Amino acid sequence: MSTVKNYLSLVKFSHTIFAMPFAMIGFVLGVIHHESQGFDSTPWYYRYGLKLILVIFCMITARSAAMGYNRYLDRDFDAKNPRTAKREIPAGVISPQNAMAFIIGSCVLFITATYCINNLCFYLSPIALFVILFYSYTKRFTALCHLVLGIGLSLAPIGAFLAVTGTFSLLPILFSLSVVFWVSGFDIIFALQDIDFDQSQQLYSIPAVVGTSKGLRISELLHFLSATCVIVAGVYGYFHWLYWVGVILFIGMLIYQHTIVKPNDFSKVNIAFMTANGIASVVFAVFVIADLIVN
Repeated sequence: MSTVKNYLSLVKFSHTIFAMPFAMIGFVLGVIHHESQGFDSTPWYYRYGLKLILVIFCMITARSAAMGYNRYLDRDFDAKNPRTAKREIPAGVISPQNAMAFIIGSCVLFITATYCINNLCFYLSPIALFVILFYSYTKRFTALCHLVLGIGLSLAPIGAFLAVTGTFSLLPILFSLSVVFWVSGFDIIFALQDIDFDQSQQLYSIPAVVGTSKGLRISELLHFLSATCVIVAGVYGYFHWLYWVGVILFIGMLIYQHTIVKPNDFSKVNIAFMTANGIASVVFAVFVIADLIVN
């Protein structure tokens, strides 16, 4: 059990809470779209139960590969940073070799699961892996690393939709765009903790390049764009009142995190990062899915 706990800690399994709810939105959208194409008397749990399990499995394995690779690649930097020195690889809890084996295994399992879903997901799986693994390099050469992380997590809703339908559609893409701006915005807030370290190691982040105050303004802009995307999605998708309650709560959480993190006070960064955004994603997804089911 301790070994499992160590690997769950390595990949910060609890952070799955950010993208998984949006994957569920994409999945339910896909089911509704698929059902609208024609009548099928087969019980829904036969038609979609296995795909739901596979989508969740893909989310877990893809994220495990991405986070594990990030920890593997950054192990020397993590060892130098007092905030991260106790992470599993620099602390010697998990060896780099075992971490790489875990990463490769996660990638293989992810690709295998996409093969079991449909051909389109299988063909796109190497691209998805490239995006989420490539993020780990970006902090070495661009302050836009936050956006690359956002793009990686934004694959969740459109990927889940593709798993059900095998086709692209604008509505899940709008939710994906919302995830891009939402994640990149809160990742900037999280990066405030490492400004001095990043600058000393010549690592890039928006706060390290433009400073704390401007970094927070950019984060606010990105969250404004995220809010705009969910509003546009609501209008385009002809959602009802439950959706709009979810939108209000989601935007409220975005605003809240910007009220508790100040340019001269980072003491509540973790509350903004984990608590506010975890609540935002779960509550929003619950209301969106409820709206889709009820209406």
